[in-house]
Amino acid sequence: MAEEIFNERAMREEICDIGRRIWQREYVAANDGNISVRLSEREILATPTGVSKGFLTPDMMVVIDRQGNKLRGHMKPSSELKMHRAFYDARPDVRSVCHAHPIVATGFAVAGIGLDRCTLPEVVITLGSVPLAKYGVPGSDELTQDIMENYVKDFDAFLLANHGVVTIGPTLMNAYYKMETVEHFAKISLVARLLGGENVLAREEVTRLQELRGTYGITAPAPICADGSTAPPSDQDPATCQIIQSPASPGTGGARLIPTDPTDLDGEIRLSYRELTALIEDAVKALLGGQHG
Repeated sequence: MAEEIFNERAMREEICDIGRRIWQREYVAANDGNISVRLSEREILATPTGVSKGFLTPDMMVVIDRQGNKLRGHMKPSSELKMHRAFYDARPDVRSVCHAHPIVATGFAVAGIGLDRCTLPEVVITLGSVPLAKYGVPGSDELTQDIMENYVKDFDAFLLANHGVVTIGPTLMNAYYKMETVEHFAKISLVARLLGGENVLAREEVTRLQELRGTYGITAPAPICADGSTAPPSDQDPATCQIIQSPASPGTGGARLIPTDPTDLDGEIRLSYRELTALIEDAVKALLGGQHG
């Protein structure tokens, strides 16, 4: 079956629309980020270098071939389109790539923390998890080396260490929506951690959520494995699996009153606002009880 050829004029308009969205949401600053769509087997339409994504116009777009040669356009292609071409070469199902620097998700990438905990059902169903790829110099082959070697076949969203986020999909809007999901997930994860910790859903819930993917017609690149404990289907490559951190039992927020190392009396003890209030109330009751005794 012949591959669909996307309408170039419509795609130019849609890239501009998405550029304005990522700029308004502060996923990019100055001239950061890049967006592309594979128009056909041979041609890629992409944003140029040196232009704010909030001020793109359709005539600014450039068309390159799969080898990176410019075919059309009066502006210069971004050096990071090498990363886009790598995704198109590795995943024939991918027709669009969106790269940006959303603040909170990029903060996780800078801190060296992947977004791979089973906390939000919607994220598990639609996206799975978001791995952290090793650092690579922007515009170089190093930028995607770790992704291409370890993650590209299994995931649709990636944290780039000390850099940003890249999402891929079958359409421009699909890739962009995944960028929104990653940042929204990162914000909620950060707030939960600031409040004392995330309550991670149990492994059996991961299985139930994966089954819902088919119900909603969501096509995922790989099955989900909770902590690697759930083997992928027999017809799948055993190494192909989205790893999501999920315990055998729910409620893993645990007793936050206990230090990581109980023998370390100077260790950090985390309290939620509710726990702190309860401790103060108990202390006041004990003090008043002692005064009246």
